[in-house]
Amino acid sequence: RYTQRPDVVAAHLTEGKLVVLVDNSPTAIMIPTSIFDFLQDTDDYYFPLLTGNFLRFLRVFNMIAVVFLTPVYLLFAESELPLHPRLEFFIPDEGYAIPLFAQFLLLEFAIDALKLASLSTPNSMGMSLSVIGALILGQFAVDSGWFIPQTILCMAALALAGFTQPSIELGYALKFMRVFILIGCAILGLWGAIITVIINFIILVRTKNLVGGSYLYPLIPFEWETLRKLLFRTRKPLNEKMAK
Repeated sequence: RYTQRPDVVAAHLTEGKLVVLVDNSPTAIMIPTSIFDFLQDTDDYYFPLLTGNFLRFLRVFNMIAVVFLTPVYLLFAESELPLHPRLEFFIPDEGYAIPLFAQFLLLEFAIDALKLASLSTPNSMGMSLSVIGALILGQFAVDSGWFIPQTILCMAALALAGFTQPSIELGYALKFMRVFILIGCAILGLWGAIITVIINFIILVRTKNLVGGSYLYPLIPFEWETLRKLLFRTRKPLNEKMAK
């Protein structure tokens, strides 16, 4: 995990982790880490308990949505999963020139291309480029029949949800997991989604950190007390703080 904030580095040091500092670099590397470390943020502790837990819950929910939103939508659109009648308005009832699977793949590349273009654009023009890419190109793609509004809305929601966690590396890992599940849905439908989710989980289980521990710790091996502190912001007793 990378950070440029001294308070984040101090928090990880108190947890017994190592911090690597490189000369002439403002970024600190914190090791070892697990996937649950990316669900918490130091800013959660600068707010009241209820607000901090809400922000953490929102971060967890967005991470799950980033992985499963487009595959689940594809399953609903292809009638692989039952859909409540009140939500049928979100499923296209008219024909479309490009299959939904191909639309999602094209939009995945288009969003990354816009991000790279924004990074390579001077700061004074970066916001203008984002507005042009989102509004003009998006509207033209819908009017020309390349995409439907539903797929663009799904990808726009994913792009915004991806910014709720600060790690760029984790963001691309979640993106590749989503695309892999999406391919499974397009080939085998619901069974393809189940198989690819299982494969992704096996890869996560077999992934080790730099000290050889599980990347899914404290889920595997399971330690509820540690997992609870990572998923929920807790208030430590005063005597525990003084003891530390």
